[in-house]
Amino acid sequence: MIAPGKLFQLEGGQRRRKLALTFGALERDIAGIAEKGNEYHFPSMTRQEYTRCLVEIVLKDAALPKEAAAELRELLDTVPFDERRTCNVARNHLLAIIGTFPAEWDLVIAPHAVTRDESGVVKARDFFSGVYVYAEDIRSPFNLGSIFRTAEAFGAEKLFLSPGCTDPLQRRAVRSGMGCVELLGYERKRLEELPSDIPVFVLETGGTPISKFAFPEKGICIIGSEELGVSPAALERATLGCVSIPLKGMKASLNVGVAFGILMAHWVSSFTAR
Repeated sequence: MIAPGKLFQLEGGQRRRKLALTFGALERDIAGIAEKGNEYHFPSMTRQEYTRCLVEIVLKDAALPKEAAAELRELLDTVPFDERRTCNVARNHLLAIIGTFPAEWDLVIAPHAVTRDESGVVKARDFFSGVYVYAEDIRSPFNLGSIFRTAEAFGAEKLFLSPGCTDPLQRRAVRSGMGCVELLGYERKRLEELPSDIPVFVLETGGTPISKFAFPEKGICIIGSEELGVSPAALERATLGCVSIPLKGMKASLNVGVAFGILMAHWVSSFTAR
């Protein structure tokens, strides 16, 4: 985040881009999911005061439409002050002026209760014991970060990464993971190194429809690469077989992160159905 004293030194496009990024960082800080080292830390003013200061700068932008200015002014005048919504609205109006749009990985998740120690470090996360995911050769940092985020959200215990997976600490993976790359435990393992005492199934076309698949209480789900799907070796390793998502569209194609989210929702739901 930019220091308060430098706010008024920015001009034109540089100012808009920096403010848009800062509002995004503030949203994540408010939600409690700020990237490490990018938390709000200016002692000279509260975060609310800082947010208001940024919005006042946006309101002075000659390119800001009258309707947008009126919306921001109303948000500033509303009691109680909705800090997070104000940041989101201001950021989106700036992006509209710049001529760009929020990326999928910029979406901010809702805060939820976690157990932290006195220094603020998360002590424990709730998860389903024995629910594992093996990501095989996921090359896209965005997709891998999304997989981390989904796995953590649905309570997977751990994520295994094949040697061919992209680096989960790559900038775009960390950003799309929204803090979950650090929160969720992961290990790099070759397929043959997966635990031998845990059943394995794969997410792939041509298998049992997801509504009829018998999900295990404990198991490892293998998801494959964006281009090729799971490998033949992974199919051989799948002791529980293959689960598929029935599709009806002409393209019949899902992003790997989206498909994984559908699978995790069904897997977790199967626990309460028993």
